[in-house]
Amino acid sequence: MGQFGLGQSILRTEDQRFLTGTGKFTDDINLAGQAHACFVRSPIASGTINSIDLEDALQSPGVLKIITGDDIKAAGLGTMPNKFPLKQANGSPLVEPPRSVLAQGVVRHVGDPVCMVIAETLAQAQDAAGLVYVDYDEHAAVTSTANAADPGQPQVWDQAPNNTCFDWEMGDRAAVDDAIAKAAHVVDLTLINNRIIVNSMEPRNAIGAFEDGRYVLYTTSQGPHNLKNQLAENIFNVDPAQVRVVTPDVGGGFGMKIFLYPEQPLVCFAAKELGRPVKWNAERSADGFVSDDQGRDHVSKIKLAMDSEYRFLGLKVHTTANLGAYLSNFAPFIPTFAGSQMLAAVYTTPHIHVEVKGVFTNTVPVDAYRGAGRPEAAYLVERTIDKAARELGVDVAEIRRRNFIPEDQMPYTTALEATYDSGKFQRNMEVAIERADRDGFAERRTSSANDGKLRGLGLAYYIEACGAGGGETATLDVDNSGHVTVLIGSQNNGQGHETTYKQIVAARLGIHINDVTIVQGDSDIVLTGSGTGGSRATSEGGTATSMASESVLEKGRRIAGHAMETADGDIEYEDGVYTVAGTDRSMSLGEIAKAAMDAANLPEGMEPGLKAAEFFKGPAKTYPNGCHVCELEIDKDTGSVEIKRYTVVDDFGTVINPLTLAGQVHGGIGQGLGQALLESTVYDEESGQLLSGSFMDYTMPRADDMAQVDFTYFEDAPCTAIPLGVKGAGEAGAIGAPPAIINALVDALSDYGVTHIDMPATPQSLWQIINGAGRAE
Repeated sequence: MGQFGLGQSILRTEDQRFLTGTGKFTDDINLAGQAHACFVRSPIASGTINSIDLEDALQSPGVLKIITGDDIKAAGLGTMPNKFPLKQANGSPLVEPPRSVLAQGVVRHVGDPVCMVIAETLAQAQDAAGLVYVDYDEHAAVTSTANAADPGQPQVWDQAPNNTCFDWEMGDRAAVDDAIAKAAHVVDLTLINNRIIVNSMEPRNAIGAFEDGRYVLYTTSQGPHNLKNQLAENIFNVDPAQVRVVTPDVGGGFGMKIFLYPEQPLVCFAAKELGRPVKWNAERSADGFVSDDQGRDHVSKIKLAMDSEYRFLGLKVHTTANLGAYLSNFAPFIPTFAGSQMLAAVYTTPHIHVEVKGVFTNTVPVDAYRGAGRPEAAYLVERTIDKAARELGVDVAEIRRRNFIPEDQMPYTTALEATYDSGKFQRNMEVAIERADRDGFAERRTSSANDGKLRGLGLAYYIEACGAGGGETATLDVDNSGHVTVLIGSQNNGQGHETTYKQIVAARLGIHINDVTIVQGDSDIVLTGSGTGGSRATSEGGTATSMASESVLEKGRRIAGHAMETADGDIEYEDGVYTVAGTDRSMSLGEIAKAAMDAANLPEGMEPGLKAAEFFKGPAKTYPNGCHVCELEIDKDTGSVEIKRYTVVDDFGTVINPLTLAGQVHGGIGQGLGQALLESTVYDEESGQLLSGSFMDYTMPRADDMAQVDFTYFEDAPCTAIPLGVKGAGEAGAIGAPPAIINALVDALSDYGVTHIDMPATPQSLWQIINGAGRAE
């Protein structure tokens, strides 16, 4: 296997530059002569712009230009696209209102960009922005997900009656209704999947330039090519060759940095207008909280039908999904195909029907956030099953045992037409229960009670669909020293791509991991790419890298055979050296690369250079899955929660690097914990103001909120669709954690008659339940 073989725990090579402060993020880039931008954003959630007075601002020191929606309209800039043209249940297209990069006559959420102020310095731009006077007629706003489509609510868009963007369905409605009518038991649940403000460590930013007739954008993102194409095709209406996008190191994305935002085309437009670069960095409260795409925000009503033996007969779900004021790039996809298909979960439910209504509100747009629909589905299913078990007096593990898809039925096609290729669901749960010492829980609960604490244990099983997207091309180039450079279109934003890809190349070529360089993030150097999202960097990008490594090996073998005047089949390769079998004649990988530069050393028809490019697109989705068991205590005096034990047993297929895998799982659990216990996005229902608009009002999870995670994984059910056997792991922790934690809270509060509590279960809400001031439901 070697020191850097697949399956080895290698420290992340990129961490050295991050820990020593030598990483290069977008804010570290400063272009000669750059100006600085600041945005005037709407202070109201809904209103008409009567006029914009720029006179005082234009006379402010250092101001170079102020751009308004009228300027954008006059310049003929296009609108920001919805990239997922969903069809409604009746076959008609969804309602797709235009989204300008600056407001044109109407503002639709607090933070909607109205003007762009450019000055010599950031301080001057900020001072001038404070002098822009916008006269608004304020309108009534709608923020409530549950009520947005009710008759009489304020309208966000005239073309979307009752604020409805789409009404979509999947599954067999009649069969589910029949199953419910004939069921021995039917359990109902209404739950909220709370809205999340992403708050990546690195805020959004953008630097625009116009060089040699080309738009150049430096920006934090999850892949430059998606942005490049939208800028060319949708905004500037130019040939894609006239746009370059560069993304250096990225400080977290979590889905939020996939999408095109108004500031990105605007800095490019301003740079062309001024003839000099323009730089913008988001301020956390002034920009990020009110303009970064947010996540989740669903209200769902569920019915689960069971027979007399508690076997599932049918599942009926109606979800209202808040889209915000505008359609972000992939917003319609998240609550529909991305999430709803996974409502089958890991169970043999024969009939499922789901209806999703997407609604507009006067809030920040909503799009993909870590897991992107699959956490919402897992939370819905696992909370409903837990409520059914408790309501019917059945053990929460036993009800799952009776309904798990057996491993001997793989591949298995669910009622929603997802085909799982492999999985050992019951085995994983049994191991998780054993490692969590569920048998010893009663004794620990008694001990907690003696200390005045409420102790609860909750488990949840998750499965997600990921690993297949637009495909990825990896290009490998070996230089004269034997050093390998890999060009690939995914984008590392904290997952450890560089180490993973290096490890694959090192293992395939038998070289040191330090002899591999990974290049990402520049659309002029890496010509194609699907970016990062959907836990597919390793399944698609890693497979392409492995394939390109094998192609380089084979090309090198042919060159070695030609150079050493022997048949290709007589050439052996090991640890970076080609050898003629049974002799001491050999050439190193670097020597082969050097020879490959001269056509005279090559077999006839072979192109010079030791280089190969391979494309791989996952032929089917992968289905990572696993069981989370959470044990926690609630302090009755304060309502505060302490996670006492946390156990995870996962199936990620083949594992490339156990250390980075564990890091992904731990990070995902932290974000899931944040949603379950802490993160509360609150809009005032009357004014539409974001009340949780800073870290004074919005609680992020901290290290001391977490417990040590007991993490186990199995590799005995590899993905059959991916040559590497991997299933994807980046989002899994955030999928399994929320239902496991809420199930544990409900267990802890069971003596208070609690059968459900919505996220976030804050200390205040828990204290109110314990002290009789809150509602159990």
